[in-house]
Amino acid sequence: ELPPLYFRALCMLRGGLGMLALAHLNGLSITVPRAQWSRVLWLAAFNIVGWNVLIAYGVSALPSGRAALLGYTMPLWSMVLSVLVLGERVTARRIVALLLGLSGIVVLMGGSLSGLLEAPIGVICMVIAAWSWAIGIVLLKRLPVAVPTVALTGWMMLAGGVPILIAAIPLETARLAMPSPLAMGGMAYNTFIAFMFCYWAWNRIVLMVPVAVSSLSALITPLIGVLGGVVFLGESLGWHEILAALLILSAVATVSWRR
Repeated sequence: ELPPLYFRALCMLRGGLGMLALAHLNGLSITVPRAQWSRVLWLAAFNIVGWNVLIAYGVSALPSGRAALLGYTMPLWSMVLSVLVLGERVTARRIVALLLGLSGIVVLMGGSLSGLLEAPIGVICMVIAAWSWAIGIVLLKRLPVAVPTVALTGWMMLAGGVPILIAAIPLETARLAMPSPLAMGGMAYNTFIAFMFCYWAWNRIVLMVPVAVSSLSALITPLIGVLGGVVFLGESLGWHEILAALLILSAVATVSWRR
């Protein structure tokens, strides 16, 4: 009911303002040092704009919704970048976890693999989106900003939401219509849960643990999406989903548990 760019921009702008309000109400500083504003803009460019815009168009161009899981090849790219940029070590445990996780994504995609060549633009969008997300993760660790994570998340969403809204005005205004109450509820959920809480939680995780650990933990997201389709949309649960769940959970466990 809502065009994708408008949907993302409105959720981000409201979420960003909400995060800054929360930080202020809790007595936290929301002032970004002037010399570090360029860092905030770089973080927003890759973590917010690049990822959100490219997946919106990539998903719409692909023949199957599960082909959108190409975006979750991100751990592969982030692990490579973490070695080159951050100097993190590639351990046997992390390589095994990466292979398990990517195998789970391939299993989840299932029959979608054969249809990817039919939509090369969609494939390109999703792979570049994955690269954008991976670069954003590495930059979040490489370019620290001297504000609390709550405030940083708010400023990133505002800095990313504004250009998306500017792009949406000429591209999608003709498609705007008053959304139904159910769609408004979806916007509220995305604003408060998916954007405010989850973006904050994700940034905290990235700053706390090695890139390999945070990246592989994100693979639970498409798994929940597929299983959610079983619960809410009546989609079938087959051996693909069960095997993918075992592979992805094994990947996360491999990098998360201590010896």
